[in-house]
Amino acid sequence: MSRCATVSRSLEEPVPGTAATARTWLLLEQSGPWGAKALTSSHLDPALGRALEAAAEGTGVRVALIRRPGRHADPGTPQLRQVYAAHTVPGRVWLHGATTRDPRRLLDLDLAALGAGDPRSFGTALGGRPHRGDPLALVCTNGKRDRCCALLGRPLAAELDASGVRGVWEVTHLGGHRFSPTVLVLPYGYAYGRAEAHTVKEALHGAQEGRVVVEGCRGCSAWERPGQAAELAVRSAAREYRAGELSVVRTDGAAPRWEITVAHADGRRWRVTVAQGASLPPRPESCDASVLGTPARMDVVALREVRPTALAS
Repeated sequence: MSRCATVSRSLEEPVPGTAATARTWLLLEQSGPWGAKALTSSHLDPALGRALEAAAEGTGVRVALIRRPGRHADPGTPQLRQVYAAHTVPGRVWLHGATTRDPRRLLDLDLAALGAGDPRSFGTALGGRPHRGDPLALVCTNGKRDRCCALLGRPLAAELDASGVRGVWEVTHLGGHRFSPTVLVLPYGYAYGRAEAHTVKEALHGAQEGRVVVEGCRGCSAWERPGQAAELAVRSAAREYRAGELSVVRTDGAAPRWEITVAHADGRRWRVTVAQGASLPPRPESCDASVLGTPARMDVVALREVRPTALAS
């Protein structure tokens, strides 16, 4: 049977505008195996997982589990766990880290505030501080959600780790397993599909320098999917690769067609028309799909720079 990622690649399904959406990522280290819905089907207390899911609802925070690359035995004893929170909205980006032996302390976080970009509860509840180390590369490896993530993601995470790349973690879910291996780079929140080691290394190096690599980029998680496609199109057209310089400031319309306004920090504006299409021919959207699907794709059909006076029209 063909794997969903193999079919997607062979059909050249475009990756821009396919990233998971989250203004803030909350990441908790959890050793051992992960189930399909890892927050409630891993060695994490499922009651805690359900409580975190409920607390995050509607806040713009996405909660995920992470673990070090390699073997995933869980010693079953209390461990010092790494916790990260990352806010990805351009101009207000931050990445904080903390450690805890009691993951229930995450319930003391103000997730609405974290989603809005306020990190104070992360410091109060967990003693969190700004992360001073290397950018993070989160590689989706959860084979219980889709086998492509394990077959393609785990070797990538292992290769990066073995080659001395710092900041590499396995993560439970980034969406779009047909684009495996999928990787999220923090703090800026840009996701990558069909990632190879050289692409991830370049993206990490870019993040360290405050740059965005557009090769294989699915989009910035801070934006909805039409905005992701629009922002990447403007980056390429304007050759603007500095992180934090572009923002999606306005979205008009609704599926299947949007008018997106992308603003530069220097005052320039672009109006981008994004149309939702169907990826044809029908293909498996996941390895376990019983029927073929036509996943939505975001196509940039027009892009023009506009003067500020034109925005009122």
